[in-house]
Amino acid sequence: MRFTADLHIHSHFSRATSKSLNFEQLTRWAQLKGIHVIGTGDVSHPGWLAEIKQKLDPAEEGLFQLKPELARAVEDEVFPVCRNPVRFLLAGEISNIYKKNGKVRKVHHVVFMPSLLAAEKFQASLEKIGNIRSDGRPILGLSSHDLLETVLETDPQACLIPAHVWTPWFALFGSKSGYDDIEECFEDLTPHIFALETGLSSDPPMNWRVPAIDQYTLVSNSDAHSPEKLAREANLFDTELSYPAIFEALRANDGKTFLGTIEFFPEEGKYHLDGHRKCGVRWKPAMTLEHNGLCSACGRPVTVGVMHRVELLAGRPESEYPSDRQPFHSLIPLPEVLGEIYQVGPASKRVRQAYMQLLAEFGPELTILRQTNIEDLERSGGKLLAEAIARMRQGHVRLDAGYDGEFGVIKLFDEAERHALANPGQLDLFE
Repeated sequence: MRFTADLHIHSHFSRATSKSLNFEQLTRWAQLKGIHVIGTGDVSHPGWLAEIKQKLDPAEEGLFQLKPELARAVEDEVFPVCRNPVRFLLAGEISNIYKKNGKVRKVHHVVFMPSLLAAEKFQASLEKIGNIRSDGRPILGLSSHDLLETVLETDPQACLIPAHVWTPWFALFGSKSGYDDIEECFEDLTPHIFALETGLSSDPPMNWRVPAIDQYTLVSNSDAHSPEKLAREANLFDTELSYPAIFEALRANDGKTFLGTIEFFPEEGKYHLDGHRKCGVRWKPAMTLEHNGLCSACGRPVTVGVMHRVELLAGRPESEYPSDRQPFHSLIPLPEVLGEIYQVGPASKRVRQAYMQLLAEFGPELTILRQTNIEDLERSGGKLLAEAIARMRQGHVRLDAGYDGEFGVIKLFDEAERHALANPGQLDLFE
């Protein structure tokens, strides 16, 4: 069966996350977004594991679902056209901070467990190493190699995928504390790494420039810190609905069972370009090199972003791609599209009302962004909405790239175009 999976999120036990990150709201928002399988997030946290046992029942092999009495209550909050079975897969992010080869390394990983028994065993192993109770994403003084070894010793089906591999501060290839190659990080256990999470600030074409990672499946996930952020990036599968089938598809990466990814436009990611946010300095790699990596305003080092790191490790020009590349789909979250149409914030009441009315009529957000007929969108939402979705699907966007922790801004119209397309009364459709 075809389904969409978002395998890296967080729970309310993680720092700087929404209190509404519970299984009821995750199940609700997964249906509104169009997600069928969600990583639980925070699988290393004892409190979250207790909630997993309390609120979820076993489903297909290695997967879980909301208990029937909880699911019935959630169903009342989901439009009929959006209702769909939701499954959970045991997963969570670990932050590893350690010293290796004379440098401090800070690398995040996503680990996956095939059963509750494996999750309990994994927690017991980590609790001997550090504090796993104060944060859903624990910080451990354990090397990436040793974490992978612990994962493999926990269960033969347990897996590890390096998280958002290009992010400057906490990633495998990060400019601030990462590595230049995978082998230095994982040593003899490198063959057990089969996939890399590309992160919000890069997309597949950027990664295709690095021949050294051609053998790895590129995955994308939301890393959501609130239920509403689910599916901003995700993975597409056509396989049996089970834990083993999902990871067999990722290992095979043959284009038949793993069908590619749903992506942010990478410029929207908050570490795409180099820069210094406090000084408002944002540079492409060439400008950073021209200034020897130092901010032109304050003289301190700028944060080297994802584009720069890809450029440093690239072995191919931008126009040259590997022959077996996987498909991908670059999308703008629907609330951001509506926010641009109405000239208000994506979290505003006006946008939320329009968003929910579109979902009630056409189904989940991902369906609207990828599949809903443009003529139908125009009849219901007006010419401006239809044109916005059409432009996004064609990749005709205006990019104001993110840098040094500042999200970028993706626009579909300039002001003159917006006014020309907005027929009288059109913007008041959902009021």
